[in-house]
Amino acid sequence: MSDQQVQNNPEQAAWVREQFQKANGYLVEKGILTDQVLVKESRYLMPHVALWKFTERGTTEKVWAITGVCPTDHVDAKVAGDAREALKHFCLRWQLRADTILNDPQSDATQQKFANLLINHAEACYELVEQKDLWQGS
Repeated sequence: MSDQQVQNNPEQAAWVREQFQKANGYLVEKGILTDQVLVKESRYLMPHVALWKFTERGTTEKVWAITGVCPTDHVDAKVAGDAREALKHFCLRWQLRADTILNDPQSDATQQKFANLLINHAEACYELVEQKDLWQGS
């Protein structure tokens, strides 16, 4: 969805603002301060996920962050050239993390439940990756 389309719909604009604040707050908690969000490279797949590309303050480094009805997470922007690739990367990352937890004989029921949650989110987000019409113009 384009930034202009979002601006013309107050409900969508509020959702985007909320997701932006969530992403920014998460990055601050991780010790990552940002200068700006690269709006043209970021992507909003309402009401599911928002993929944000930020520049890190005082550097030339960039980071992808994901928010929405999935785990809030981030990765170095070098892993993905665009938002679709970034979402695909998050899916793989969550699957690998879940696999590690599920194969750890010391993981408890709570960890197993978290691993299954990661798998569910990875699968749901990958369905978004596969929907080509969502990515036209990106």
